[in-house]
Amino acid sequence: MTRPEVPYLPGPALLAHVISGKYCQHQPLYRQSEVYGYAGVHINRSTLTHWIGAGFQLVSPLVAAIRRHILCGAQVHADDTPLPVLDPGRGRTKTGYLWTYVRDERPWGGPAAPAVWFEYSPNRKGEHPCRHLRDFAGVVSVDAYAGFDDVFECLKPEKHKNKRPRAGPTRAKRSLCWAHARRKLYDLYIALESPIAREAVERIDELYGIETEIRGLSAEDRRCERQARAVPLLDALYAWFMSKLAQLPKKSELAKAIRYAFKPKHWPALTYYCTDGHVAIDNNAAERSLRSVALGRKSYLFAGSDAGGERAAAMYSLIGSCKLNKIDPEAYLRYVFEHIADHPINRIDDLLPWNVVLDSTMPVRQAA
Repeated sequence: MTRPEVPYLPGPALLAHVISGKYCQHQPLYRQSEVYGYAGVHINRSTLTHWIGAGFQLVSPLVAAIRRHILCGAQVHADDTPLPVLDPGRGRTKTGYLWTYVRDERPWGGPAAPAVWFEYSPNRKGEHPCRHLRDFAGVVSVDAYAGFDDVFECLKPEKHKNKRPRAGPTRAKRSLCWAHARRKLYDLYIALESPIAREAVERIDELYGIETEIRGLSAEDRRCERQARAVPLLDALYAWFMSKLAQLPKKSELAKAIRYAFKPKHWPALTYYCTDGHVAIDNNAAERSLRSVALGRKSYLFAGSDAGGERAAAMYSLIGSCKLNKIDPEAYLRYVFEHIADHPINRIDDLLPWNVVLDSTMPVRQAA
């Protein structure tokens, strides 16, 4: 009679290798189990799952520290992406979501290290970003997904007809993403070869040209440059949008793309970045942080449970923050697993990726 395999915890190097293999190199656990088998080391997939769960428990204080680091900044980039999750008993998967929040002060020379924090939720309701950002006071760069509206307590025109729409309340300001507005117009230009769409894209590209030139300047210098150079372009773009809408059929795709930027609820948030040099023109930092999730999703297809989604969020937080700081994720995780058990919890920030000095003898690869 074969005795059942008893899960055990591996050494720090093997644990880091397994976690990095799944969440950084996008290798599902069944594939890792096969690879170990070819080398004569037989490790069941259930054992690998147990190891990742144990690793999740170890790094949870670090994920909480990354969350605190991000929420104390002046700006955060926010976005979400679906994550299929196995739904036992129904013979199919359900759709969970990973929410990403990025702090990146490099465009204006800020002193804080860049970082990303992920959270998992079983659905896409607006209550989740509200809960995630309840302690944040600053500017949130987002797309126009209505689920974020409660974060900013946006005024609804039908209920407040005499009040002017705004980007958001004092506690959390909304900055909408120009990349989203441009993408809708660019897609129509490619599909229809529309001269109106082409001119709209060219006008928006002028705004991006200014951003390229002022990258790295102080927040105040960026604000002054935008006020002097971008605001006149935005005023002209608004007037041009108004004139073109009068020429287009109301239900045309091009009119819809223009109204996305033109509508009263969106325009104040699209132009808000000109009033604050800390704020980016778009939300691309959040979208870039989701690339690893998209690659992993193609490989392992779905998470095994809601708990698996929470583990993925934690590991993507650490690995994504390593990549932003150009640190090898596997070497970092190995260091953490070697030291965290004996590390004082009141000094947990010392183990954040940007505060750790890795041993030069550790194998270090370029972070993908």
